[in-house]
Amino acid sequence: MNLQKMRAIGALVLATTLVTACGRREAAPHADASDNVAAKAASGTAHAAAEQASAEKKGEAELAMSGEEVAAAGIKTALLQEQEVGEQIAVTATIGANQDRYASIAPRVAGKVARVLVSQGDRVMRGQTLALIDSVEAGEAQSLYAQAATEAALANSAVQRAEKLFADQIIPQKDYLRARADADKTRAVLRAASERRHALGIGDSAQRAGEPSVFPVLAPFDGTVVEKKAVLGELAQPDKALFAVADMSNVWIETDLFEKDLAKVKLGVPASVTVAAYPDQVFQGKVTYISSVMDKETRTIKARVDVSNGDGKLKLGMFANAQIGTAGVAKALLLPQDAVVLIQGQATAFIQDGHGFAARPVELGDKLRGQVVVKGGIRAGETVVVHGAYALKAKMLKSQISAD
Repeated sequence: MNLQKMRAIGALVLATTLVTACGRREAAPHADASDNVAAKAASGTAHAAAEQASAEKKGEAELAMSGEEVAAAGIKTALLQEQEVGEQIAVTATIGANQDRYASIAPRVAGKVARVLVSQGDRVMRGQTLALIDSVEAGEAQSLYAQAATEAALANSAVQRAEKLFADQIIPQKDYLRARADADKTRAVLRAASERRHALGIGDSAQRAGEPSVFPVLAPFDGTVVEKKAVLGELAQPDKALFAVADMSNVWIETDLFEKDLAKVKLGVPASVTVAAYPDQVFQGKVTYISSVMDKETRTIKARVDVSNGDGKLKLGMFANAQIGTAGVAKALLLPQDAVVLIQGQATAFIQDGHGFAARPVELGDKLRGQVVVKGGIRAGETVVVHGAYALKAKMLKSQISAD
């Protein structure tokens, strides 16, 4: 009996030992899995931190290029330093015609428009016929002139005949003197008829063409027809212009100066003009007029800048921005205009550091003879790309597309 109890107790102890061992073996894999998860989490955190650090580093030097690539792209750099520039006043302006070379053309006598020979925008030469006017008054003036010319010719012939007869003592002296007086009278009438014809603006062309009542309207100088109101068949009046002709080789930039700036601007100082149609082109001129009267409401004074317009790019009525020079001198950071490019609508320049080239948003100021003032984004002493910015922009965009 005791032997059986001892065997049962031994079997129970053995079973308990086996169950405990199995439990330990099953728990071991769960512990290993927890350790792996923790390790992976730590590794992911470290990788994310490394990527962030790398991104921050790339923000300082986004483009790495070898010396050969830099040379092939034509990239040139320069150390950015402050430069002395003349202080300027920025104003808005309107482009107008040079009033010294602008003409409103109307006939000097009323008449019907018989022909219109030019259109708006046409280039015309001095003395060119713009239109033909048929006028009763002009016809009368031409007829009087023709009659006076005929009478004057007859009187001259009579004087020559009387002079010969008087020399041969065929007629008395009083007849000769009477013939000379008649000739003088007819010449006076002819001179008056000629002056009247010229006062009406009637030339010899109508008389030669056999149309005494038709006379031409002529261009007073070389220029462009900027207005045309002549309509075939309508009545033309001396107080209503048919055409306006302007010499567009020189235009006036008309602006207003504030009272506080008046002491800084003098006649003859240079000015730079830009327009939205040609943002990359600067038109040079100078101040030629400052009014002596101030507007009481706006407290501004009219001023004018003369600008050469040989290529005809500046059009009448355009809005413009003018930078008027003053006697003051200031220091500013200047970059060539080609060194600044637009990236996603933001003015951007490229700087060079030990890692390569980095794009840097910049704040721009005035444009000065092919250069632009940098007001922020870059500091003096930094190395800036002055040539080849467009090549760097293309390479940066290509790298971004490849990364995406």
